[in-house]
Amino acid sequence: MSLANSERFAVEALDLAPIEGGTSILLTGDDTDALEAVFHRLTAPADDERSVLLTTDTSGTAVKRALSGVARGADDRATVLACEGPDRGDDVETVDDITDLTGLGMEFSTLVAAATQDTEKFRAGILLCSTIMGEIEDTRSVYRFLNSNFLTELRRSGGVGVCAVDTSSDIGADMNSTIAGLETSFNARIHVESTGRNEATLDVSGLDGDDGTIDISW
Repeated sequence: MSLANSERFAVEALDLAPIEGGTSILLTGDDTDALEAVFHRLTAPADDERSVLLTTDTSGTAVKRALSGVARGADDRATVLACEGPDRGDDVETVDDITDLTGLGMEFSTLVAAATQDTEKFRAGILLCSTIMGEIEDTRSVYRFLNSNFLTELRRSGGVGVCAVDTSSDIGADMNSTIAGLETSFNARIHVESTGRNEATLDVSGLDGDDGTIDISW
């Protein structure tokens, strides 16, 4: 699939080919540790990039620490909107109410606008979207949030976006049906299957040159 934006984003830590700007990735799996490891490797910004990340279950400082472990200085190039932990440190902000998707969308859009003032290349991510679904009575409102804010920003600015869903979570709805519904809004999907300590197999679809399975370790 060829997208309008010609920028490409390297993901060498996962042995994937550079991802074309404007690509949205649905990241799924039932092992939280493996899911987080892949998420951080997809969203860690390179030297000429910025990242804007929404994290629901981990503090902003923990996310920045994980990004730094992927690429030197990546934490300094990332802004984190966190639902857990204290609001402390540079480029870490906290969410007052995770169920206020309107307010959440406005905050996210503001952070993306600020990030794209510094560079044309940005990565965005939500870890974990399944937690938001579990807190919201009507999962359709999450679809609206993704389409009106998260995915819209990616299409407008030509960034790369990753939405992570823990398929073992209780979201109050059928997970398989929910994933099928989400897939229609995203360009690509990566499913993470843990195969051992710090090892996993990625089942990739929708990314140029990378459809199929890839074994990784970290």
